Amino acid sequence: MLDIKFVRDNIETVKTMLKNRNNSLNLDGFVELEKKRREILNETEQLKNNRNKISKQIGAMMKAGEDTTKISDEMRELKNKIGELDNNLRDVEAELRDILLHIPNMPKDDVPIGKDDSENPEVRRWGEPRKFEFEPKAHWDIGESLDILDAERAGKVTGARFTFYKGLGARLERACINFMMDLHATKHGYKEMLAPYIVNRDSMIGTGQLPKFAEDMFKLEGLDYYLVPTAEVPTTNYHRDEILSADNLPEYFSCYTACFRAEAGAAGRDSRGLIRQHQFNKVELIKFTKPEESWDELESMVNAAEDVLKILEIPYRVVLLCTGDMSFTSAKTYDIEVWMPAQNKYREISSCSNCLDYQARRANIKFRRDTKSKPEFVHTLNGSGIAVGRTVAAILENYQQEDGSVKIPKALIPYMCNVDVIKK
Repeated sequence: MLDIKFVRDNIETVKTMLKNRNNSLNLDGFVELEKKRREILNETEQLKNNRNKISKQIGAMMKAGEDTTKISDEMRELKNKIGELDNNLRDVEAELRDILLHIPNMPKDDVPIGKDDSENPEVRRWGEPRKFEFEPKAHWDIGESLDILDAERAGKVTGARFTFYKGLGARLERACINFMMDLHATKHGYKEMLAPYIVNRDSMIGTGQLPKFAEDMFKLEGLDYYLVPTAEVPTTNYHRDEILSADNLPEYFSCYTACFRAEAGAAGRDSRGLIRQHQFNKVELIKFTKPEESWDELESMVNAAEDVLKILEIPYRVVLLCTGDMSFTSAKTYDIEVWMPAQNKYREISSCSNCLDYQARRANIKFRRDTKSKPEFVHTLNGSGIAVGRTVAAILENYQQEDGSVKIPKALIPYMCNVDVIKK
């Protein structure tokens, strides 16, 4: 959430930002409400000054033994009017907060202005895509042929965009999770976390999923609970309504969860395979930092996510998201896109974002530099470290062999109980 004072003092800049983000939110209501709020505050202040004067006058009259009936009636009218204005102020501030919750974060100055992912500039590439001596198959065909993925029966049990992992397919998914969690804990300094898969409404508001993206979430019927769309939600809210010590910053968490997304508006896109599922596994990276350190921490987070693919020896590239493609809460986002041979293109496998104090302001997460300092909002960062199902898909496609088998990346063989190839 942006600071209300920033929005009030920079309304035209915020309107330009909304245009650059392809966001249709109209801020005219904010301007009118903010004007009304100031009018109520001014009127309330005047009435309270009058109340204080009358209160002193009543005290003097009572001390002098004078009749205070008339002036006491005037005092009651003042109190009722102030109470009415206080109620009006609460209503106006609630409306202002709702508008603020629908305003996305301000992009950093170096974020390119663009309409969609076609205008994301490439930052760097790693690895050379393999040249196949045969026509590479899509991962869903490989998985079906090897009998390690079964979307048809998952469709019977649940519906579209769900998959059963079987045998060595299930083991490969689990191997990727364990490999990623070990890597981030032992090499990159992240504290391992296992978080609830269910969160409350306040948590979803804190990280920006609500109120704007309610249709993308799975809500539990009859309860104010939601299935997590990403481990970012429970892990960032771990420190909600807390004041941290600067001595403990930066703080790194890596957290594995299953993730649940309605994928509203995704009809017809990636309907086959593991790229766009309603339920998928992901290892998430979360950081809480001092404001002056957050940009360097973003770069190191991206490097940690890249390290997964480097060790697995899968080609990828890094792109910087333009204003029209970046997430609602982010001030700057890098996407890591993995090479998918069957599609002959790079596909997103990780997003790493610096949210500055946007989420911390919503979730009320602060830190104190020392015992005499005023609390400040922390900066929060999040990134996929990385999406597990998409990693499995990338392994199946990049490591497939002409005989239909799939080699296991060297780093994963110990996690596969020393199985080095999946074959019929």
